[in-house]
Amino acid sequence: MSAIKAKYKQLALIRENLRIAIRAIRSNRVRTILTICIIAFGIMALVGILTAIDAIKSSLTDQFTLMGANSFTISSRGMNIQIGENRYRAKNYSRISYREALDFKSMFTEPAWVSVSFNASSLATVKFGSEETNPNIGLLGVDENYLNVSGYEIASGRNISPDDLQLTRKAVLLGSEVANTLFTTGVDPLGKQVSVAGLKLEVIGILKSKGTSQTSGDNICFMPITAARQYFSRPNMNFNITVMPMNPANLDIMTGEAEAVFRVVRNLNPRDESDFNVTKSDNIVALLLKNIKYITLAATMIGLVTLFGAAVGLMNIMLVSVTERTREIGVRKAIGAKPRTIKNQFLFESILIGQLGGIFGVVLGILIGNIVSSLLKSSFVVPWIWVVTGIIICFIVGVVSGYAPALKAANIDPIEALRYE
Repeated sequence: MSAIKAKYKQLALIRENLRIAIRAIRSNRVRTILTICIIAFGIMALVGILTAIDAIKSSLTDQFTLMGANSFTISSRGMNIQIGENRYRAKNYSRISYREALDFKSMFTEPAWVSVSFNASSLATVKFGSEETNPNIGLLGVDENYLNVSGYEIASGRNISPDDLQLTRKAVLLGSEVANTLFTTGVDPLGKQVSVAGLKLEVIGILKSKGTSQTSGDNICFMPITAARQYFSRPNMNFNITVMPMNPANLDIMTGEAEAVFRVVRNLNPRDESDFNVTKSDNIVALLLKNIKYITLAATMIGLVTLFGAAVGLMNIMLVSVTERTREIGVRKAIGAKPRTIKNQFLFESILIGQLGGIFGVVLGILIGNIVSSLLKSSFVVPWIWVVTGIIICFIVGVVSGYAPALKAANIDPIEALRYE
């Protein structure tokens, strides 16, 4: 029974300290609001920037997934490829021929989409009637699986079919921006003939827009790889092989299997080094996310420096509050308040100010961060780890800033305090 009474008395004391803390905050509104704003600014900078970074990470992951991030490419080491600090070229190796690419496609029997492609032109001009594009259109020779592995989708019309490849049909898929440039009068592009780099091709499909945020863009055209080889032939043509597992979880396993199969295609001995690159497309995402961590570190430092300034300001306010309320402290001690009670009262006040600043800062930070998220057309992001971390940091700031003033208040001599003016 006595234990219950003691607990009830303790809860009543906590409520009383909280009530006094709220009253003290109200009586010093200007200084309190300024301190809360400083703390809120620090937390807002921390949570806001980190929320924006989480939104950017989510957007990057989604965008590269649409571009076929769960895939890998086999390419010649003659290409100068460098991702991050890893350089993949030591000398010019043999190109990947069309025969080797087809041999790999027939030998690789794992459940995956395998596509063979090559760059026919990077500076093509597409014309229809009096309309024409700028000479910056990418023209690729592709097979029937290329749309699956690259993340493109058909908006209207159809994809390149095996019959198109077998019959070497002069067909073309237009990127959305190319189609919008050429067909501005509402004419249905399907079935029309356009001139691509001087070659007449029939439009069989229009690609869905990937948006301006995509690195590939929509200024692109695809034609059957057999026709592209025939009309855009050049010496030492080099082909790329792209593989996308039907189950993304098998990406790492299939990367190793594909390397083994292509070593057989290239007739390499077990001791020979692979004379080609196997590059996972998610390496680009990993590189970007790796560089973003430095922004995260900078944002954290900005927030912590601001919070340090807020802690100094909060301590100053609490010291001034102790000085101004010296007589009140003397009265409370004279009627029986213990030093511990006085100390807890001022700690409550300091912690309450810190938490108010933290809550406002977290709300503002999430709002600002998600403004960036909306601009990136990403989903609403709440960085719960940083929200909880921000509240904990504000609690620590309140305790650290309020402890010295609370200790000073607790040690005031009640007789001297009652005589203080």
